[in-house]
Amino acid sequence: MGSTAHHRAEGVGRRDLIKRSAALGLIATPGMGLLSACASSGGDGQDKAEQGKKTAKNPLGVNDTAGLEFVLFDGGFGKEYAEDAVKIYEHDFPKAKVKFAATQKIQSTLQPRFNQGTPPDLIDNSGAEQMDMGVLVGKNQLTDLTALLDAPSYDDPGKKVRDTLRPGIVEMGQFDGDPVWILYYAYTVYGVWYSQKALDSLDAAYPETWDDMLALCAKAKKKGIAGWTYAGKYPYYIPFSLYPMIGKVGGREVLDAIDNLEPNAWKHPAVKACFDAYYELYKKGYILQGTPGLDHIQSQTAWAKGKALFLPNGSWVENESANVIPPDFGLAVSAPSGLDTSDKLPFGTIWASGGEPFIVPAKAKNAEGGMEQLRIMLSEASSKNFTAKVKSLTAFNGGTSGITLTPGLKSGVAALEKAGSNVVNPRLQDWYVQLQKEKIGVSGLGEMMAGRLTPAEAIKKIQAFADEAAKDSSIKHYKHQ
Repeated sequence: MGSTAHHRAEGVGRRDLIKRSAALGLIATPGMGLLSACASSGGDGQDKAEQGKKTAKNPLGVNDTAGLEFVLFDGGFGKEYAEDAVKIYEHDFPKAKVKFAATQKIQSTLQPRFNQGTPPDLIDNSGAEQMDMGVLVGKNQLTDLTALLDAPSYDDPGKKVRDTLRPGIVEMGQFDGDPVWILYYAYTVYGVWYSQKALDSLDAAYPETWDDMLALCAKAKKKGIAGWTYAGKYPYYIPFSLYPMIGKVGGREVLDAIDNLEPNAWKHPAVKACFDAYYELYKKGYILQGTPGLDHIQSQTAWAKGKALFLPNGSWVENESANVIPPDFGLAVSAPSGLDTSDKLPFGTIWASGGEPFIVPAKAKNAEGGMEQLRIMLSEASSKNFTAKVKSLTAFNGGTSGITLTPGLKSGVAALEKAGSNVVNPRLQDWYVQLQKEKIGVSGLGEMMAGRLTPAEAIKKIQAFADEAAKDSSIKHYKHQ
C-alpha cells in the first residue's frame, strides 16, 4: 500500500499548493467523535470510606484512618516524586495505610478493576496503556475534582488550589461543562528536541523554515548524521511537532476543527502541506535508518548518541534519557519549523499543556484521600521537588525559585517565553485516545513516515478514521467551546 507519488519540494511549490487547495473551498462543518468503550460500567462498587471531619488542616474531610491506594504510571518522570508526596500524606494522616504501586501497564492492570467497581483512589493515567479519558468521562467513571480545586491550597489557606495553577490546567480537565475530571500534574513543552553542540558542529542554527530544515538535514547527511528519528513503534509522538506546525501554517482553528471531528478537517491545505513536508524527510533519506522499528527509548538513545539531529518529544525526555545524554550535549527544544513567512502564526508557535493526567475514580473507596494526595502534590514544596528531580515544570504556577534549571528545562522555559500567546493545545489525545494513538498515529502517520503511505493516502485514511469516530453514537463527543 502506498505509491511514491512525486511532489514538488521547493518552498514556492508548497505555498502554491496551499493557495490552490484553498481555492477549492474546502469547508468543514461541525461533526462529532470517538471509538471504543475501553471503560464499561460494571460491578456494585466497593464500600466507601466514611468521610472525616472537615477542619482547616483537613478541608476535604479525609477520613484519617481510611486506607489510600495510589497507582502511578512508571514512565519518564519515575516514581520518586510521588513516593515523596506519599510520605507527606502519611505524616499528615499517620493512622492511614497507604498502598502505592507504579506500573507501565495502566489499562491492562486497572481496567478490570474499573469494570468490577473496585478501582484505586488515585491514578496517574498515562503511558502507552493509558485508559481512554473521553470514554471514562462519558461513562461517569470519574470523580469531579471541583471540590479539590475550590479547597484551600496546601501552602496558603487564603488561596484556592485552582488559583495556584498554570493557565489552561483547569480547562484541560473539563470535557463538557463545568466539572473537572482530570488534574494534569506536569506542564509539558512539546516540540523538536536537539543538541546545541551538534548544531554548533555543523555551524548551523535551528531552522525556522522547512527549506532551511531540509538544507540542514542534507548537510548533516554528508557527515553521516541523520536529520530525524522518532519513536517508530509509537508514532503518535510525531504530532508533538507536527500538530503545532499545522497550527502555525493554517492557524489554531485548523487544529480545533480536527479536535471537533469536523468533516474534511484533515483535508485542509495546511494539513496537506505539513504532511508533504514531513514526507520529504522520508523521501530524501533524512530519517535514521531503522527508525520505524525503534521504541521511544531506543530512538532517544540513538539521538542522544548523535546519530540524528532532531527528535519530536515532550519535556519528560530530559529525565527519561538522563542516563544517555552526554554532559556537553546542550539539550534544547524549539518550536517546529514552519513553511515560510506566509504562515498564519509566527515562528515560536509551540504546543505546551498539562501532562501526566491524574484521576480519582467515581467508585474509589477513598476519593477524599485521593484528592488530598493531589492537594499535597500541588504544594510549592512538592512542585519544587518534582521539578528538581525530573527536570519538568508542574501545574503549580511557580516552584522554580531557588532551583538551578537544567539545560532542557531552561530551554523549555525560554521557548514558552518566545511563544507568548502563540501556544496551541490540541485536545485529540485527551478526548479520543484510541483514535489519536492507534489510528492516526500508528495506522496513519506511522505508515506514512515509513514510506508505506503517501501523504494523500495517509490523509484519506485518517479522515476516514475521524469520520468513523464522529458517527459512532456509542461514545461521547467533545468540542471546543
